[in-house]
Amino acid sequence: MRIVLRRSRAGGPAAVLAVLVGLLLLLLPGTAMASGGLDDAAASLKQGKVYVDPAMTGRFSQAQADALTKKIKDADKPIMVAVVPDSSQYPAKSVFQDLRTKAGITGVYAVWRGDQFGVRADSSALNGQTARNYAQAAYDSHHGDINGTLTDFVTNAAPKVSGHAPGSSKFSAAMIVVPLVLLALVGVGAFLLVRRSRKRKAEKQANELRALRTVVDEDITAFGEELERLDFNPGSPSADDAQRADYTRALDSYESAKKLMDAATRPEDVTAVTTALEDGRFSLATLAARREGRALPERRPPCFFDPRHGPSMQDAMWSPAGGAPRQVPVCADDAMRLASGLDPAIRTVQTDQGPQPYWNAGPVYGPWAGGYFGGYGSGLLPGLLVGTMLGSVFSGPPAYGYGDGGFDGGFDGGHERYEGGDFSGGDFNSNDFGGFNSSDFGGGSDFGGGDFGGGSDFGGGGDW
Repeated sequence: MRIVLRRSRAGGPAAVLAVLVGLLLLLLPGTAMASGGLDDAAASLKQGKVYVDPAMTGRFSQAQADALTKKIKDADKPIMVAVVPDSSQYPAKSVFQDLRTKAGITGVYAVWRGDQFGVRADSSALNGQTARNYAQAAYDSHHGDINGTLTDFVTNAAPKVSGHAPGSSKFSAAMIVVPLVLLALVGVGAFLLVRRSRKRKAEKQANELRALRTVVDEDITAFGEELERLDFNPGSPSADDAQRADYTRALDSYESAKKLMDAATRPEDVTAVTTALEDGRFSLATLAARREGRALPERRPPCFFDPRHGPSMQDAMWSPAGGAPRQVPVCADDAMRLASGLDPAIRTVQTDQGPQPYWNAGPVYGPWAGGYFGGYGSGLLPGLLVGTMLGSVFSGPPAYGYGDGGFDGGFDGGHERYEGGDFSGGDFNSNDFGGFNSSDFGGGSDFGGGDFGGGSDFGGGGDW
C-alpha cells in the first residue's frame, strides 16, 4: 500500500507567514509579551521608561505610561516610575531596594503597588523630606487615581531632582561621539588648510626659483665667458703655484655654481650659487694682480650695481631714485661714471613692469643678493638697500639667514557636586537610599503595614 503525503496549499504559506510574524514581533522592541516581575521592571527603568505590570494595564494604560515617560524625559530627571500589583512578585518589604539594585540608577524611585504609592530617593538626587512631602500631597490630591497621582508627583518633584534622565546623562555616548566627530572635522579641515598652504607655498617657491634661475644662469654664463677669455696657461713657465691655485679655485667655483644651480629646489638654494660666483671672481682678481705684479686686492664685496663687474675697488656715494644717499661698494668703471656725473651700469632683471634694477624687483631676489653680499657682515645689505623694495627683506626679521663671518575660565579647582542619573549598579549604600516610613505616605499604615517595608525598616532617613 502506498501512502501519499499531500501538503496543504493554504496551510504551508500561512504557517510560514505566522512564524515570520511571530519572529518579527519578538524582534521588534516593545512587542514581546511581558510576563511582569522585577527583571522586566528594572529593564524598563534602565531605558528611562515608566514600567506598567501587565496586571495593572487596566488601571494605568500604556498610553498614560508613554505620556508620563515623555514628561520625565522632557524634564531630563532621573525619576524611575513603576506601577505594579500587590503581589509576591514585588515583595512589599524589599521592592524599592530590589528595583534600585537591579536598575542600578542613582535617582528617585516612585512605586505604585496595588492601591498604595511610595517613593524613595538617593540623597544625592532628592532630599528625603522633600520626597515625602510631594508623594503625600500627590496621593491625597487624587484619591486612588494612579495617573493623576504619578503625574502630579513628577510635575512637582522634577524641578527639585538633581541629575539627568537615564539615557541623557552628561556622559552619554552622543556627548562623547559628537566632540570626537567635531575634532575629526577640525583635524580634516586643518589638514586641508595645511595642504593648501603648502601647495601655495610650493607654487610660489617654484615661480620664484624660475625667475631666479634666469638671472643666475646669466651670471654663471658671464663668469664662464670670463674664464674663456682669460689668457692663462697653467703649464706656462711664467705661471707659478700661487697663480695656478687662483686659477684652479676660479674653475672650481664655476663648476660648483653650475652643480648647485642644477640641484636647487628652493629660492634659498640660490644663495650658495652666488656665493660660489663671488668667490670665483675674487680668485680671478687675485690671479690678475699676481700676473701683473700688483699688490693683492683687498677682499671686498662685489660691485653693488652689478656683481658681475667683480670685486669692488672703493666706496662711493650714491642715491637711488627718491632715496637717501648712502655709500656703496663700486668697481673702478662705475666709480669713474659716478665721478663724471653719469649713471652706473646697473644690473636689471625682468619684471611684470618691465626691466628694473634688481633692488626694485621685489624680495624674490633676496637669496641672490645674499650670496653676493651676505658674507661681509649682516649690516651691509640693510644699509645698501634701505628704501628699496629688496631692502624690506633685510630690514625686519630675516627671511634668509645671513650671519657675520593657567587657564582663566572660572575653574576654581573644586569638586563638582555628584548628581543623580548615573549608573551605579548594585554598588550603593542602602542607608543613603530612603524617603519616609510607610506610615508617612500613600494612605498611611494601610500601605502594606509591616509587609511593605513597615515601620523603621522602610528606610525613613537613615533607617533603610
